[in-house]
Amino acid sequence: MRRPFGSVRAKATLAATVVVAIALVAAGTAVLLSLRSNLNGQAGTQAERSAREVAADLSGGASYARLRLDDDQRPVQVVDEKGVLVAASEDLRRISGTGTGAVRPRAPLTPTAGGGGTTADDHGGGDDRGGDRGGDGRGGDDGGKGGRGRGGEDDDHASLEPGQIGAEVSFSEGSATLDGDTADYRFAAVEVSVTSKGALTVYAGAPLAAEQAAVRTALTVMLTGLPLLLAVVAAVTWRVTRRALRPVEGIRSEMAAITASEDLARRVPVPDTEDEVAGLARTTNETLAALEASVERQRRFVADASHELRSPIASLRTQLEVGAAHPELLDVTGAVEDTVRLQRLAADLLLLARLDAGERPSDTRFDLAALVREEVSRRPGVTMEGESAEVAGSRGQLARVLGNLLDNARRHARDRVGVTLRTEGPWTVLEVADDGAGVPAAERERIFERFVRLDEARGRDDGGAGLGLAIARDVALRHGGTLTAGEARGGGALFTLRLPGHT
Repeated sequence: MRRPFGSVRAKATLAATVVVAIALVAAGTAVLLSLRSNLNGQAGTQAERSAREVAADLSGGASYARLRLDDDQRPVQVVDEKGVLVAASEDLRRISGTGTGAVRPRAPLTPTAGGGGTTADDHGGGDDRGGDRGGDGRGGDDGGKGGRGRGGEDDDHASLEPGQIGAEVSFSEGSATLDGDTADYRFAAVEVSVTSKGALTVYAGAPLAAEQAAVRTALTVMLTGLPLLLAVVAAVTWRVTRRALRPVEGIRSEMAAITASEDLARRVPVPDTEDEVAGLARTTNETLAALEASVERQRRFVADASHELRSPIASLRTQLEVGAAHPELLDVTGAVEDTVRLQRLAADLLLLARLDAGERPSDTRFDLAALVREEVSRRPGVTMEGESAEVAGSRGQLARVLGNLLDNARRHARDRVGVTLRTEGPWTVLEVADDGAGVPAAERERIFERFVRLDEARGRDDGGAGLGLAIARDVALRHGGTLTAGEARGGGALFTLRLPGHT
């Protein structure tokens, strides 16, 4: 049963959507922070401009009563060096985030000319304007310890000459109620030194309503657009992956049909592209072709084996039946020969089955020259020359290879068979040559196929079942070597066995 949410298509869609969502959230956060920072910077610039305008009026000798504090409808405070509010916007009712929370200024007392008494400042707003103790005139505890504080500012005030405006500006954020409207503001604090008034600090605010509105609008747009954009990304990814994986589905369905029908002659469709899916389809077809060839070879092997086994068994049965009916006519010698041939054929088939099953030879090291001398001594008319050479593998299987090559050479030789053993670099080379008719060039690969006998070797008395050379090559390959057929110097057949040497 197919599970759409566990498919590659669903996983690709989910991954793409998550990645885009993370990227959009990160980008949106960066945009909002940048927008907020820029708008805050603009508000700070406006607040600084207003504060410096008031500071310029103070440095020019303007009295508190003549300061332009309500021209821009922005909250403004003027605080002396002791934290006392000496001037403020007329419509200011509440404020936070500055050096004092007071909104009703009172005139500070300054020394008289005689030095013994005190008098009010020149704007005459003394007690009646500072009597509102809710603001306290000093801002209570908040006034002396607010955004600007007093502690570390004495040195800064002392560094300013009379009539000089400080170059430094500090910013803070807070809120204020002005003319009945409460809003958030960004405040700028600028210092100024005034003759007869001492060091003063001017606080001026610029509204943050535009910044907040812009941020809210951008956030609303992002929160609205993000789901829509993610939906579009998911839909597009779903369709694109469907189109990209359609050839894969075709390959899968065709492979399922091949499995159900067991028809290895069928092939999966190859898309008209040069991508990985097309490569997968081509590789799958190559695998199917190799599997078809392997199965066909197995079928042919079983059919040929059955045919080869049928002949000696039928001959042996006939001889035994004749012997049972007429004992005097029993051909014991022929029966033994058929039994031996049947035994050899069964052994060959068993060895081929083990080789096809992937049986690996042992890593035993032995002298190949000693093995060659042993096999040559059993066959009259065979000569040997060569040096000692150590190889690793199955001694029994390599003895079988050598025996098959020698028997094949003796069947086709006129007078002599020669064996040569030598070393060529990392290889041990064994050559078996005869002076027979040789093997035609067109047949030199075909003779290594199973149950293949050339026309002149079709007679069962002269040739075997056609398995000897096939077994010899398979064993050579399993030992990491090669076995090839060629032409000897005298015109006969030359079989060359190459095996990895060991020193």
